[in-house]
Amino acid sequence: MALALAGMGYDIALHYNTSAEGAKETSDEISSAGARCEIFKCDLNVSAETRSLIPNVFEIFPECAVLVNNASAFEDVSFQDVTEETFDRDMNINFKAPFILAQEFSRRDSAEIIVNMLDTRVSRTDIDHFMYNLSKKTLREFTLMAARALGPKIRVNGICPGPILPPPGKDTKYLERISEDTPFGRQGNPDYVITAIKYIIENTYVTGECLFVDGGEHLL
Repeated sequence: MALALAGMGYDIALHYNTSAEGAKETSDEISSAGARCEIFKCDLNVSAETRSLIPNVFEIFPECAVLVNNASAFEDVSFQDVTEETFDRDMNINFKAPFILAQEFSRRDSAEIIVNMLDTRVSRTDIDHFMYNLSKKTLREFTLMAARALGPKIRVNGICPGPILPPPGKDTKYLERISEDTPFGRQGNPDYVITAIKYIIENTYVTGECLFVDGGEHLL
């Protein structure tokens, strides 16, 4: 998504927490494509750090117009095994951080678009990955409420990917297996998500929308 936005003419403020090497590689790719990219380290599990991220970005990019909330914690923990630590980590990263970032971002004159990365699971009541699912469902409701609260100045939308990339500890065979039951019967790829974010940015009459990019998995 960062490379796609760079290709659309945006300079990029790239956030990372522990993936410094990956962030540097992506930054180099963006720079090679002719766009400016600056890297910002922040632990989204720590509210004070999260709240400082937007001010730090705007010191470098005072005309920043688009916020993409993409960071996520994905833990396979059942309801009975959820601890306070698990609860806080999933809610902090998957919901509280996007809330804080959106709030801080919305106060800037140049702010125009917020995109929250959700999950096709928000359409169902799955109980595996309990806190992940709950936090993403909460983020979806926030997306809808924020679209009303921040309009007409700022458009707020979400993208709900399905079997696009395998989660940690899984491979492409895992995606192939879960994709077999979808209406399309095959796994997706990141290009479909890029198409979705381009649509959201370019269609200035779309807000409060959560686009399912999942081959129809949400219909099951």
